[in-house]
Amino acid sequence: MKTITNKTNKPIKIPLPGGKALHLGPDKSGQIRDEAAEHAPVQKLVDAGEIEIADGDHDSAGSGGRGLSPHQAQGGQRRSTFRQRKGDR
Repeated sequence: MKTITNKTNKPIKIPLPGGKALHLGPDKSGQIRDEAAEHAPVQKLVDAGEIEIADGDHDSAGSGGRGLSPHQAQGGQRRSTFRQRKGDR
């Protein structure tokens, strides 16, 4: 896995093989497969200086990660325990 970092001040959409895309906010990073790093549109963004690709084995200082995996719960609303009574009152 490779770590890809957005070096621009705007959100960016990175086209990946298979018709997929990676959306990154300013100064944010994500991970892509090694094969995707060799994809022509990705290399074009690297050459333009808009993104930076590093090996995923080490943590870069500006990764901006929060330590949560994408599938971990981040909070939200609790299930209501209120039951509405039925009938004439």
